[in-house]
Amino acid sequence: MSASTHWLATAAAQAVLERGGNAFDAAVAGAFVLHVVEPHLNGPGGDMTGVFVTADEPSKPVVLMGQGPAPAGATVEHYLAEGLDLVPGSGALAAAVPAAVDAWLLLLRDHGTWELETVLDFAIGYARDGHPMLGRVGTTIAAVAALFQAHWPTSAELWMPGGRIPAEGEVVRNPAYARTLERLVGAGAGASSREARIDAARREWREGFVARAMVDSVQAPHRHSSGMDHRGVLPLADMAGFEAGYEAAFTAEFRGHTIAKTGPWGQGPALLQTLAILDGFEDRYLDPSTELGAHTILEAQKLALADREAYYGDTDVPLDYLLSADYCASRRALITDRASHAFRPGKVPGREPYIPPLRTEYTAPVAAGGSCDGAAGVALDGGAAAGGAAAGRRGVGSRRHAALGIGEPTVAPTGETRGDTCHIDVVDRWGNMVSATPSGGWLQSSPAIPELGFCLGTRLQMTWLEPGTPCTLTPGKRPRTTLTPTLVLRGGRAVTALGSPGGDQQDQWQLPYLLRTIVGGYSPQQAIDAPTLHTTSMPGSFWPRTWEPGGAVVEGRLGEDVIEGLERRGHIVTRAGDWTLGRLSAVVRDPETGVLQAAANPRGAQGYAAGR
Repeated sequence: MSASTHWLATAAAQAVLERGGNAFDAAVAGAFVLHVVEPHLNGPGGDMTGVFVTADEPSKPVVLMGQGPAPAGATVEHYLAEGLDLVPGSGALAAAVPAAVDAWLLLLRDHGTWELETVLDFAIGYARDGHPMLGRVGTTIAAVAALFQAHWPTSAELWMPGGRIPAEGEVVRNPAYARTLERLVGAGAGASSREARIDAARREWREGFVARAMVDSVQAPHRHSSGMDHRGVLPLADMAGFEAGYEAAFTAEFRGHTIAKTGPWGQGPALLQTLAILDGFEDRYLDPSTELGAHTILEAQKLALADREAYYGDTDVPLDYLLSADYCASRRALITDRASHAFRPGKVPGREPYIPPLRTEYTAPVAAGGSCDGAAGVALDGGAAAGGAAAGRRGVGSRRHAALGIGEPTVAPTGETRGDTCHIDVVDRWGNMVSATPSGGWLQSSPAIPELGFCLGTRLQMTWLEPGTPCTLTPGKRPRTTLTPTLVLRGGRAVTALGSPGGDQQDQWQLPYLLRTIVGGYSPQQAIDAPTLHTTSMPGSFWPRTWEPGGAVVEGRLGEDVIEGLERRGHIVTRAGDWTLGRLSAVVRDPETGVLQAAANPRGAQGYAAGR
């Protein structure tokens, strides 16, 4: 079974399974297709995280770590000297070391069975011969068209051929990316084994023509979301020195199930904390479709996400304490029948929680100085911001972003993006299972590198320029990523792989799925289809890092009685439409019978599940 956020990626993965490949061959094939067909949501210059089990060790969840660190030149002092008080949301200064491609190739080498050439054939074909343009890709390009034309001419050439935005359904091509993949395959042509051929492609990516082109591309000053022009700081040594890897998953028990996530260098353990808080409530408090359940879930998420801000990062995180029964009981006791509008991280012995800037609006320093050419506009529904540059002078408000958290990018004219990302899940007949969330390197991230057919990512925007935070920008340290795939085990064996795009909302949208399937008895597809919600009452992980105290975004299908009840309890509710929140997919395996299931998101008519 295969499920993903785009039907062509699902089709490619399923084709691999049908031809005898395993789940890892299939996931890698689908992932490279996602680079081509959802370029506004992920790219080769970005990052990814995955969590998987093998058929040989079905009780041992492993994290595939594809999050690159900050380059050596990415120091707080350098960014402050550039006139910045936040890491920009677009432009090469926001680029971590690209890690997605190396991670996928590592997974293929160690756990796949197919040759790299055969796995990449799907993506090469769609890039070289074409695929139908998504309407949302065109909407994203339209939001940044002025930036491309005025400041990023290589992006305009790649994404607006002939000066026009391709129409929805029009066949579009990326021959430069096809050539890039072909050259990676060719790098291993003389190697003696499948593994050696894949390693040769990895070296070419990290040290050869790809790395050189990336490093050369950041040398030219170019416009960032700050409204200023900066050079990037990515050196060849950092490209050559990074390798993706594996880590043990962090887990927590909930209602007879084990939930496996990344470490606290990502936001994944916040879901574990939320479940640990909710585990002390009776089942009637855990139904997202009721006023009581929706309120309780929102309040638990606020507490866990406050701890995310206060303690999480690529550092020593007291996660054992944060997940302990006594601590979670103390957090649970803070939930009343009223919505909290406060930022309430917990107290950890011997630790001082970091309190981030709690601002509902943000004005970039260049805007405060009166020059605001492309500084900080906000795109509505992915389109051009009302007022253009004037929007930057007014500041960027969280309320305007909150209404648009629909799992597709909210894109400012400067390329700053929210709600990005793709997802893919695969399970095979033998019991190999993988959940993976690729992201970053969106077409609107930074200027396109013409010889490669893609651009760099912007994950460093999730770091702070203040000293002493758990996620201060530090060379060699990973930014705290929002990418957070999930694996569920029961009786010591993997039963579900799931995930969703959506930035800060990824785990918030996965939580109702888990509650509905584990507690409520929903089928996977019923759980994905059911109306959902999330909180915006925490500082966002993306530039400009604003928040909305007490904010809650809901699908209208939740029902007026429930929504009005939330408002009476003090939630500041935004109605986001009936079918707008979340882009979940999932695959399921019953270890007793071997029966497989898959489910995908109907919102946007783009996700797809398949199997046989």
